[in-house]
Amino acid sequence: MPKRFRLTRRFPVSMTEDGYRKLKSFAAETGLDEGEALSFLFENFDAVTDDDLLAHRLRQFNTTLDERKR
Repeated sequence: MPKRFRLTRRFPVSMTEDGYRKLKSFAAETGLDEGEALSFLFENFDAVTDDDLLAHRLRQFNTTLDERKR
């Protein structure tokens, strides 16, 4: 039986402009709204990420994070 789709949490998030543009683009390509797209990505996180590439990109992101917050 499929899970019922309902919003269980709302939380404020900060996103970079690039991240938000990519989220909107992904949502438009898939016919989802932004919240549905985020739910899909997080529910299927292991299936849509490459572990090695994720670790590398996370290190890259973290090294520039403080600078990008200014």
